[in-house]
Amino acid sequence: MPKDWLEWHDLYNTEPKLQQRLQIVREYISHSLDASPPGIIRVVSVCAGDGRDLLGTLASHPRAKDVHARLVEINPQLVERGRASIESLGLAQQIEFINGDATISSNYVGAVPADIVIVCGIFGNLADEAELNRLLGNLSFLSKQGAFVIWTRGHSNGIPYSETVRRFLRESGFEEVNFKLTATGDMGVGLHRYRGENLPTPKEQQLFVFSGVANKAR
Repeated sequence: MPKDWLEWHDLYNTEPKLQQRLQIVREYISHSLDASPPGIIRVVSVCAGDGRDLLGTLASHPRAKDVHARLVEINPQLVERGRASIESLGLAQQIEFINGDATISSNYVGAVPADIVIVCGIFGNLADEAELNRLLGNLSFLSKQGAFVIWTRGHSNGIPYSETVRRFLRESGFEEVNFKLTATGDMGVGLHRYRGENLPTPKEQQLFVFSGVANKAR
């Protein structure tokens, strides 16, 4: 089992469910870019890891030059990887990688409200449903009206946790655009659209509490 998040991200090289999840996430990012109106597309990625979902999509997407993004990740080694990818893509003038706490709202000021919000690998690392509801409530600060929100949620012990997420999203002003399970059947990936109003200030400074650890991540 991975002892830290750097090792966890290396599992993308060997774990089918993570590879399948990444493929679907990239598909949803590509769809969101295609569906965005002409002009700048603002993207934020929460707990971004090394940014391989967004950056891997932009490597071949025709609208890459329209994207202005902020990725927030607390692990400095993952941020270093991500920044190297941004440089290699020639997108350093429009994509910034913040080495900071993704739970703190001030790390998004100036980059939100966004057209696309990526919250992958987070919902399974929240303590309970109350914390999930708290994060979903604060997405109205990150998202403009009509924003695409891309998320993931793993299943375990036969419990389809993604169904709870889908229900909470419906109750929080999000319209489902697409949802898929990985071929392994234990990882859900959703694409929703925010239909509520953007909040110009967050409901609270800390948007959520990330309580997961790498060797138990779902």
